[in-house]
Amino acid sequence: MNGSKAFLQDLVENLNRADLDSNVEIFISPPAVYVDHVRQNLRKDIAVGGQNCFWKSSGAYTGEISAEMLKDAGAEYVILGHTERRTLFQESDTLIGLKVASALTAGLKVIACIGETLSERESNTTLQVLFRQLQAIVDNIQNLNQEEKWKDVVIAYEPVWAIGTGRVATPEQAQEVHAAIRRRAEEIVGKSVAEGMRIIYGGSVNLGNARQLAREKDVDGLFVGGASLKPEFVEICNVLRLGSGSNSDGSDDGNDGRK
Repeated sequence: MNGSKAFLQDLVENLNRADLDSNVEIFISPPAVYVDHVRQNLRKDIAVGGQNCFWKSSGAYTGEISAEMLKDAGAEYVILGHTERRTLFQESDTLIGLKVASALTAGLKVIACIGETLSERESNTTLQVLFRQLQAIVDNIQNLNQEEKWKDVVIAYEPVWAIGTGRVATPEQAQEVHAAIRRRAEEIVGKSVAEGMRIIYGGSVNLGNARQLAREKDVDGLFVGGASLKPEFVEICNVLRLGSGSNSDGSDDGNDGRK
């Protein structure tokens, strides 16, 4: 919930004139009231998404916005299950799963968020929490009986303890969790879906840590919060290109085509 039309226009113009890595898929998600304005003014090789939607397409749900409405306004993506939706608005795993299915049915791509709190991490229940959240998403996609819909789903791992706190998971911590999510996905949706699944990391991502995170084998992208409101967002989008596509030790980034 940031920005005004004038503020967002400055961000749009910064992106429009930027020399961006053509190998990186970029999406931005402004507040819903600005989706149409941003889509009309932003270069077409950058996707625009919503930050949330309801699971019904229409009806007596005052104040809600449907996936169909977002798509009609020009959105291509929607973020669902963000940590702030789960914690501040008490959105359940079940509700988020319903939203995911609704958005996919409407033709939107989905950034489906999962993440654990600090107390859950400290009690060593991180994977149990993440797998429970993932299962609700899987169940609702499977109910659509359309396995091809998985190509339109990105899983965003965003540890609650790292959202807006300045704390960030180390690259090793992020890789460990992402690898576990992929293994779990293979168990419940199959190897081909799991191998192609994009799992991105979000949690105090900035220019200082972006490249180290993006280099990890199972970190397929970055979910950028506050830093996306700054000019450095362009540099974050280009971190792999700035590194000449290889690690500092000369090895390949090993992104398996998912990044």
